[in-house]
Amino acid sequence: MTRLLIKQGTFVTIDENLPEFQGWLAVENGKIAAMGEGEAPQEETARATETVDGKGLLFMPGLVNTHGHAAMTLLRGMADDLVLQDWLQNHMWPTEAKFTGDDVYWGSALAAVEMIKSGTTTFVDMYDHSRRVAEMTEASGLRASLARGVIGLCSEEEQKAKLEDAIRFAREWHGQADDRIRVMISPHAPYTCPPDFILKFVEAARELNVPLHTHMSETLAEVEQNVRDYGCRPVEHLDRLGVFGGPALVAHAVHLNDEEIALLAERKVAVSHNPISNLKLASGVARVPDLLKAGVTVSLGTDGAASNNNLDLFQEMTTAALLHKGVSGDPTAVPATEALRMATLYGARSIGLEGVVGQLKVGFKADLIAVNIAQAHFVPRTDYVSHLVYSARGSDVVHVWVDGKQLLRDGRPTTLDEEKIMAEAESRYRRLRA
Repeated sequence: MTRLLIKQGTFVTIDENLPEFQGWLAVENGKIAAMGEGEAPQEETARATETVDGKGLLFMPGLVNTHGHAAMTLLRGMADDLVLQDWLQNHMWPTEAKFTGDDVYWGSALAAVEMIKSGTTTFVDMYDHSRRVAEMTEASGLRASLARGVIGLCSEEEQKAKLEDAIRFAREWHGQADDRIRVMISPHAPYTCPPDFILKFVEAARELNVPLHTHMSETLAEVEQNVRDYGCRPVEHLDRLGVFGGPALVAHAVHLNDEEIALLAERKVAVSHNPISNLKLASGVARVPDLLKAGVTVSLGTDGAASNNNLDLFQEMTTAALLHKGVSGDPTAVPATEALRMATLYGARSIGLEGVVGQLKVGFKADLIAVNIAQAHFVPRTDYVSHLVYSARGSDVVHVWVDGKQLLRDGRPTTLDEEKIMAEAESRYRRLRA
């Protein structure tokens, strides 16, 4: 039986009972087995089969990226500085139509390397060829909530085939890879899926007992189109269709009014806030302080690397904390502590993993990362939470564990061949653009 002991480290736990301490932490059977302040007890030292010296390192929960399209790393930098509909319809969708399952595998593997190296241990993915994403996830050691994303702008026959594929994927992969892989049901968006089609996804999600995930109210044009087509705004539209009758996560939710925020809170709908993608596509600024005040669970997502253009959730934290101060004129709008929770605890909560990951607590999964704080931008050591949100970046991460298995050691991935993955990704991009 292996037992890892981390000693003489600094720990930020996201647990109000013991938010920050200098001490030790033990991992066994993929879970946090024990932890405490000061020197590790002699019996812990004796039981350890592996020891990590935590001097100069800060240990914290792994980050949770609650919205993305991993394989879109292959499209990074391909079509920048465009409005959303032009970007999607004239650049993204035509190129994505050429994707093979192998393209999706290697694009997702490139995303996995990037996420591991920047401290993300759990990610949400909505994409086609979802089995290849699942295979990559299993091999990488990451934790994920995966969905076969479905666009319904096609014939009824194609719609039926896509829905059946999404259901098969959920049945095949939910709970696989030692329960590191969970599955969601994902109609792409209200403007790409007709109401009758969305109803079938709602029925499938309830039958399978899995959450629903969709894009919603990302742009003002999308909201206006929904009103023209269906006589109401997207929140009411999806609520009428039953999307919010069970666990649901919506991405973006940029354009909301007070009534919609109240309804999302009442229905316990979680929101994935993607500030950098929304800024880059000029989609707008979500009302995150108002959502948080209303009691809505707001987490952080990067979206795909084609609209970000990286998967560094530390950068997303910094942006979320600063953006809402700037647009509101209120420096307390999203404090550092809240931004850090959005990237950890609230991320776990939004995908049904609260009590499993997102905090450092005994009994939780050992999904944790180590940040190198023996660097100039972490000095003086005044407030570690402040430093993590306003000073840190993904490249400061040196070690990563998921389920107690080390995925990053001294900045190098242990489960993935980074050099091979980068070469494959470059080759596949060249083919797609040929």
